Amino acid sequence: MRRTLTVLVVSQALGGAGMAAGITVGALLAEDLLGSTGLAGLPAALFTAGAALGAAVIGRVSQRRGRRPGLALGHGAAALGSAGVVAGAAWQWAWLLLASLFVYGAGTATGLLARYAGADLAPPERRGRATGTVLLATTLGAVAGPNLVGPTGTLAHAWGVPRLAGPFLLASAAYAAAALVLLLWLRPDPLLLSRAAPPQEPVAAAAPGSGRFTPGVVTGATVMITAQLVMIAVMTMTPVHMAAHGHGAQAVGLVIALHVGAMFLPSPLSGLLADRFGRLPVAAASGAVLLGAGLLAGLAPPGGVLWPACALVVLGVGWNLALVSGTALVTDAAPAKSRASVQGLVDVGMSLAGATGGMASGLVVAGGGYPLLAVAAGTLALAVIPAVAARGRGAGSGGDAGAGSGVGSNTA
Repeated sequence: MRRTLTVLVVSQALGGAGMAAGITVGALLAEDLLGSTGLAGLPAALFTAGAALGAAVIGRVSQRRGRRPGLALGHGAAALGSAGVVAGAAWQWAWLLLASLFVYGAGTATGLLARYAGADLAPPERRGRATGTVLLATTLGAVAGPNLVGPTGTLAHAWGVPRLAGPFLLASAAYAAAALVLLLWLRPDPLLLSRAAPPQEPVAAAAPGSGRFTPGVVTGATVMITAQLVMIAVMTMTPVHMAAHGHGAQAVGLVIALHVGAMFLPSPLSGLLADRFGRLPVAAASGAVLLGAGLLAGLAPPGGVLWPACALVVLGVGWNLALVSGTALVTDAAPAKSRASVQGLVDVGMSLAGATGGMASGLVVAGGGYPLLAVAAGTLALAVIPAVAARGRGAGSGGDAGAGSGVGSNTA
């Protein structure tokens, strides 16, 4: 398991650098090329819609052939899409830029799907921490990526490419390297190895005949999908909001770097909390934290960098709590024979939610302003609390609140 985690950590660090490109400059690049603030959310919608297709395909490939070919395929697609974005920006071909953002998005699904590979070989009581370890690795590249907006922009300009396309030059190289790392060193395949090992069932297994989408899977999916919609909506329009108030690319890059760091850096702690205190309490806490982020972003004065940075840090922490606890819920509850495909379908839902949030965010800001978007998104995050409460009641008297194993009946 240690060697598998090491390979995943290296590939995730590289992939994180590539992922940060779309987050940091995607909306600004589209606004510049399309000339419309209302369409600035289109890149996020496209690459999250692409991620929906990518998650489904990678999940099916992983189910049939293992994690190694599935994840490597995803990173390869992201590298190709990144190169297409650079070409589209250089030639001012909007159709190529938008099509490439879709392909790029399909590949970026790999970054999140890799968290399931981290949990393949982990016993139920350590799945949260194993997931957190893989997600933490994303921080290394994802935090560095936005801070390279300036240098990569300078390189792109020297090559006759618009400065905003510079981060996608980095993304293409980083994703290609990540695919190579997985192809060469992710052996033996963790998913195939877990199938060959003796089964390690959670404390309470899924009820016979409940199908692939057990109550635990539905709850975990609801938590992650809601958090993804909220996070993408607010994050997508923050660079546009900052730019409209006079902040330059470096300031935007710093805020997004802090946000992305907060998305992944707390992962080991979130995993520890989910393992020790239960998945459901951590999932409920994510809704409250996301509400706080939305209120902070909506009410913060727009002139400085400090308040937007604080709001996006809190937004990232809330999303992380939801992702780690939701991942553990899904992994615990999904039947072993169809686990990878179920995980892929759950991430399809996340991607579609992100596409919805990304596209709607530009329209809301154009019609009502950024504060309205942020407060509305934060309020929506509270939807995870009744979903978690309903699951807790359905789990019976054992509940999820027990702090002993941290698994409890939320695996049912």
